[in-house]
Amino acid sequence: MRFNKKLKAIWQQNNSLVCVGLDPDLSRFPEQLKNISESIFHFNKAIIDATHDLVCAFKPQIAYFSAVSAEKQLEQTIDYIKKFYPHIPVILDAKRGDIGSTAQKYAIEAFERYGVDAVTVNPYLGRDSVEPFLSYKDRGTILLCRTSNPGAGDVQDLEIDGEPLYKRIAQVASKHWNTNKNCLLVVGATWPSQMLEIRKIVGDMPLLVPGVGAQGGDVEAMVKSGQTNDGTGMIISSSRSVLYASSGGDFAEAARAVALELRDEINRYRKIV
Repeated sequence: MRFNKKLKAIWQQNNSLVCVGLDPDLSRFPEQLKNISESIFHFNKAIIDATHDLVCAFKPQIAYFSAVSAEKQLEQTIDYIKKFYPHIPVILDAKRGDIGSTAQKYAIEAFERYGVDAVTVNPYLGRDSVEPFLSYKDRGTILLCRTSNPGAGDVQDLEIDGEPLYKRIAQVASKHWNTNKNCLLVVGATWPSQMLEIRKIVGDMPLLVPGVGAQGGDVEAMVKSGQTNDGTGMIISSSRSVLYASSGGDFAEAARAVALELRDEINRYRKIV
């Protein structure tokens, strides 16, 4: 199934725009998991099992795995989702960006080695750097546009012909790069006014929205700015506030409670069709 069709199906099935980011930080794990073999996989498995009916995607962040030589546990995590919850899209948060044959290898890494449904990509090297990802017509290529971090404006707000660079990225992506209908944009929840501008540019293109929870994005403003006419169009990602809701043996139950609360809060402001 093409990524966008899979995404639309899970939006409806789980009535949810929530994405749980899998950012496994060993220093924050419950004590009972810190010294066991494959602790990252066991932590992720518990979170996935506890939240699978509340989400529209899972998003493992590759740096949290590669920093501790846990790529095998990343593969195990992805394989577990694909085996037991194959209807839920998996997004690899890698923010890859390079040229020529190197970009092609990064695309192979994401879509063939890890077998994910979508991957985050840095588009600031131009079309040739994203083309290897876009050529996988059944997968999603999620382009950084207006990111959630405080320093985003240092570059993304620079004006080109009287408009900020992030708007130019949105225009180019929607008008020229989305021929296979597999482009998405990263737009931070911390910038609802910019999100509204981007939504007007890109129409129904889905947005991956980080910045909820620990980064303090306003849920009501974000949903009203970013949703499409059918009340979808957004993959709203929360990581730390879900994963580390408890440091005790009830960490999975606590994660579910936070994910459920976030889903319900988002749904209060959605246009439910």
